[in-house]
Amino acid sequence: MALVEDDDIVEARILLDGIVAAGSKLRARLVSGGRNAVARDDAGTEYLLPAGAPGVAEGGAFDMIVTRSAIPGAEPWKRPLARAARPDDQPDDQVAAKPGTLPPAWDDVIEEARSGTVRFAGGELRISPTPAMTLIDVDGQLDPAELALTGAAAAARAIRRLDIGGSIGIDLPTAGSKAARNAAAATIDAHLPQPFERTAVNGFGFVQIVRPRRRASLIELAQDRAAFEARALLRRAGFEPPGPKCLVAHPAVLAILQTHSSLLDQLARQIGGAVSLRAEPSVAMSGGYAEAA
Repeated sequence: MALVEDDDIVEARILLDGIVAAGSKLRARLVSGGRNAVARDDAGTEYLLPAGAPGVAEGGAFDMIVTRSAIPGAEPWKRPLARAARPDDQPDDQVAAKPGTLPPAWDDVIEEARSGTVRFAGGELRISPTPAMTLIDVDGQLDPAELALTGAAAAARAIRRLDIGGSIGIDLPTAGSKAARNAAAATIDAHLPQPFERTAVNGFGFVQIVRPRRRASLIELAQDRAAFEARALLRRAGFEPPGPKCLVAHPAVLAILQTHSSLLDQLARQIGGAVSLRAEPSVAMSGGYAEAA
């Protein structure tokens, strides 16, 4: 899904099949109570409830709202978070939203997620996810004060566009004066919608931001390279002319598709023809393509 303003993607989001999205309302049973309670939904997935489930006995059924979907990473998928539902909870329309035709700029966003590099006039960002936080390094050829200002704006826009949440560290050039550091901080505030909290920009140009973390960012999803490229290939194939297609890709990418036959069935319905697969070890992970079958 993408939010587009003036032909630019300002927000992008990928919702994974099989992963319950943040904002979903589920029926669950309490496995263990107290703070950091654990609940299990009807599918057998366990959720951590940091605020507990007041008034619910262990083994009891209750409604809960998913506040953070499962997060992938170098470790096994982290347990999703939830809270007990309240009577005044309203459905999250974003959960039920159906993605339509994505704009051409979507490919540029996918490349940013894939490479971790975001270019802007006079410099670039290098974005690196770590277990503790997402780090953004600002580098370029401009005067340090100007680069700090321009880089702060680019970083704020990238955080929003790539759906980065949680703890974020931005390493700006050392601007020198307090006025320049304050200007960079104000630029972040102007380009990054609330809610978030941040520190001041310190003398070394570092600023930390904390914003809600409801799902994996596009940068994090791209770390699972084969799965990321398999989804990208399916999208490209969906825009091919109608008729049977053969998807040609790296074996690791095809291995993902072979274990998700429902996605291939969906693609076949979309293009009006059967879908076959052919492995080509010489094709780059991101180089998969569709050809007429």
